[in-house]
Formats: sequence, structure tokens, C-alpha cells
Amino acid sequence: MSNNSLSAHTIAAQAAGFIDRVSGAVTPAIQPAVTYARDRDNALIHPDNFYGRYGVEVTRVAEDLLAKLENAKAAQLHPSGMAAISAIIRALPHGSTLLMQSQIYWGTTLWTRGYAERHGIKLVEAELSDLGVLAESVANHAPDLVFIETPSNPWLRVTDIGESAKIVHKAGGLLVADCTAATPVLTRALDFGADIVMHSATKAINGHSDVLAGVLATNDSDSKLWHSITEDRAVGGAVIGPFEAWLLIRGMRTLPLRIERMSETAQKLANHLNAHPLVEDVFYPGLKNHAGHASAQKQMSAFGGLLSVVVKGGAERALATCGALNLFHRATSLGGVESLVEHRHTIEPNTGIPEGLLRVSVGIEDANDLIADWDQALAC
Repeated sequence: MSNNSLSAHTIAAQAAGFIDRVSGAVTPAIQPAVTYARDRDNALIHPDNFYGRYGVEVTRVAEDLLAKLENAKAAQLHPSGMAAISAIIRALPHGSTLLMQSQIYWGTTLWTRGYAERHGIKLVEAELSDLGVLAESVANHAPDLVFIETPSNPWLRVTDIGESAKIVHKAGGLLVADCTAATPVLTRALDFGADIVMHSATKAINGHSDVLAGVLATNDSDSKLWHSITEDRAVGGAVIGPFEAWLLIRGMRTLPLRIERMSETAQKLANHLNAHPLVEDVFYPGLKNHAGHASAQKQMSAFGGLLSVVVKGGAERALATCGALNLFHRATSLGGVESLVEHRHTIEPNTGIPEGLLRVSVGIEDANDLIADWDQALAC
């Protein structure tokens, strides 16, 4: 049976059909070795195992699982989401033009601005969730690479991947999509025309707040860009450790179940808060009044566990609400089984984020308990 005919639930639960070739184990072993022996004729005892920077068995198992979840020809792991993003940007030749979506994850913007300035990359930032702005920006700048994030963090803007790919490819560029908030369970960006899809696997892909990892996947593993990224990772040493890869596999086996639960609960919470008199606005693509709702319906099977809530009364009331929540841990990150809340303006004070905005990552707790927690916190 083809993997393309299997659901994400089956692919994830069975770790893409993994069975240990030697022991018959249904879970991979953790092999901490970084170097591998040759026989007396100087041939590698295992042809795939040479040195840790070039890949080990448990990492290949994780990458195979990710590739199948993405419906991709190839996937590769990096030691964090930012490591995966920086690998793409570093692979651009000197003098390249990079068109990047504005008001996305601040770490992406901050690192890319600095790197582009130091290394002769022309960086153009624009609100690319607006296809008119995207088309105009592509026409004016002829970018070699376009980087989008959908849904974006923390604004939850949705960029139409399929239409974006048409615009970018017509101009001869490549499209990279950061789909961390969606995961491959909700959106397979390559199926819509993206050239590379990126995720911070630290987030929902792992789902247990105990692994740093990033992933890139593509259907054009013969491209010059992909070869440059691959070589840079191996020679530069930006590799994930075997224990982290093993934990990632363990987390991914429940990924579809977790994402379904998070999406269902986040939708209920967003609906409730959207009608709350003490809430000014809710950013969530599952809401019918969300600007990107129609695009989200086209490319997402559900709407994910991330939302942003703007509390009336600015920073003072938002911080008071944040402090009064009992079930939402006040911590950075998203996508874990535990619900988190963060006053994002505190982290990004000069980026246009409303002072009353609270970024919310919904976990797998009971929806009614989480809603009740918000009600009492808003009333404090």
C-alpha cells in the first residue's frame, strides 16, 4: 500500500512503518556513537554510517516519518526552528534578493535582517498575506526567494500558499513556507506548490516542550538550494542529536490526535472570547470574521491551537488577565500539550503588536475548564 494512500494518523502511529531490521523492535534504538568503524578492507561496516554529522539511523527514521507526513521526497532535521530557517538564508548566494513576509515570528525577522545586512543579501519586507502586495513586490524586486509564514505568529495571518506559489514561480523565484502553527497534519504546503516547507519541530510536531528541533522538507531534493542547505548542515555541524531525534519520533506518533484536540478546543475558546464583552479582538483563522478565513479553509483541514486575544484596557488589563489565569502557564513557545499564554508586547515592545495582545497556545486540556479559566481571569 502506498504511503500516499494512508492517513496522517496511520503514518504517525506506526512511525512510517518502522521496524528495526536487526532486532524486530517497533521503536528505534538510540545509538549515541558519533563515529563508525570500517572493516579490514577499509569499507564501512554499515554503508550509511560514517560520522555523526552526516546522519545516524534514528535521525533518518525521524526524517523519513516527517517526509511521509509532508508528502515530501526529502526532509532534514536541524537543531532548532531558527537553525532550519538560517540554513535556508545562508544558502542564498551573495547578491540574492529575499522577499520576506512582515510581522511574522520576531526571531526570524531579527536574525534575517542582521544576516542580510552583513552578507550582501537584499532583503525586502512586505505584508505578503495580501496577494496584491505580494504580486507587486515580486514584480518590483524579482526575488530569488520568497519566505512566508502561515498562519503567522502572533497575528495569525493566513497566506494563500497556492496563489503565492503561482506568482513567485512565474517570476522565476522559489517559495518557502513556515507552517509551524499548522503542522503537516493541517497543511501540506508542498502539495500547494511551496518549494520548501519549514517547521519549528520544537512546537506541536514534538508537542511536549522538551526538544529543540527544526525541519525542512522538499519535493525537489536535486535543486541547487537543497544541496547547498544539505552540505552546510553536514559540514557546518548543525545537526540534531540522537536522543532529541528519538524524543521527536515519540512525540510525532500522537501528533494527529493532539492537533485535532488542540484545534477543536482552540475553536471553542476563540468563539467564546470573540463574543466576550471584555475582549477587543480575537485573531484565529477558524473565525468566520477573520480576514484569512477563506484561505485557511482552502489549505487547512482545521485551524490549529494558536490564537491571539486582545484584551480591552491595553497592557494593564492584559497583564492582569494573564496573571489571573490558573490553567495557562505564563511561558514562551506553543504547540505543547499544556496550554500557554504570553504577553507578546513584553517580548516584542517595538514591533507594532497591540499592548493588550495575549498570545495563547491551547493544549489538550478540557475545553470547558480552559474557557472557565478565561472567564474568571477577565473578571478579576
